[in-house]
Amino acid sequence: PAPCPYLPDQTLVYSFFFADNVSLAELSWFLSRGWRKFGHNFFRPVCPGCRACVPLRVPVERFRPSRSQERALRRCAHVRVSFGQLRYEKELFDLYHTHSLLRFGQESGFDEFIANLHSPSCPSLLARYEENGRLLGAGYLDLCDDGLSSVYFVFDPASGHLSPGVFSVLREIEEAKNMGLSHYYLGYVVPGCERMA
Repeated sequence: PAPCPYLPDQTLVYSFFFADNVSLAELSWFLSRGWRKFGHNFFRPVCPGCRACVPLRVPVERFRPSRSQERALRRCAHVRVSFGQLRYEKELFDLYHTHSLLRFGQESGFDEFIANLHSPSCPSLLARYEENGRLLGAGYLDLCDDGLSSVYFVFDPASGHLSPGVFSVLREIEEAKNMGLSHYYLGYVVPGCERMA
């Protein structure tokens, strides 16, 4: 048990395990049952008396962007997005470090970055978001039988006015659809948590 980082006066308890060489079918099974992962660490909340963490799964064929999401798409129309193999580059860690520090006030270490985002336990992709050749954002994605799973997205906080987080979700939903997949897994939402608003 630990203090909940999302809701005041709540206790956080995770069920977790470590795994490697997870197949597409196995990852689909875990994601469909509310599990999430960073690197080799799979987890889901099992907090006593609380079920506030809700795993989100978007059916990509039925998804239609809202008006505000359409505005985010227009604001980012100039952003070049590419999906490819996960590979480390120094600018990715620099972006992650800046994002963690300025968005959340947290120092982030290189070892944590590598363990969580660059040590895949299943097939993974990297989405690069570039503005005039400059790395604006990076989306870390896992691939499973039925979908893409957003593991983490980092962006340059100076570009916050573009709504890069919203844009990344919309582009990744579109990519899942282009790949013929049925779902986009987005992680947890916690109603009442200001950080997730």
